[in-house]
Amino acid sequence: MKPVDVRIARSAEGDLLQGHAFYERQQAGIGDYFLDSLFADIDALQLYAGIHPKPLKGRLQHLHRTFATRFPFAIYYEVRDEVAVVLAVLDCRQNPASITKRLSDPRA
Repeated sequence: MKPVDVRIARSAEGDLLQGHAFYERQQAGIGDYFLDSLFADIDALQLYAGIHPKPLKGRLQHLHRTFATRFPFAIYYEVRDEVAVVLAVLDCRQNPASITKRLSDPRA
């Protein structure tokens, strides 16, 4: 399998910053660990993009999902012309309907 480029959409950047803020409120330094861990998982897409399942239906069926290694977060991405674009990094502890809504409208 050929390595691909990985890009992070602004919507996913916002998700990462929200996750960082949440964990920093829990304990100083955990937010930085969160970002380090999630960026390592995202970097792995260079080699593994496209092998993850596409669990959603309808107009979101093109999105792949992989789970973060150390935190309860899912990384949603699509592969476009040998580029993996991370569209969302979402906390799995929320209502599944809110996840679907967020993925349907990245500004939500």
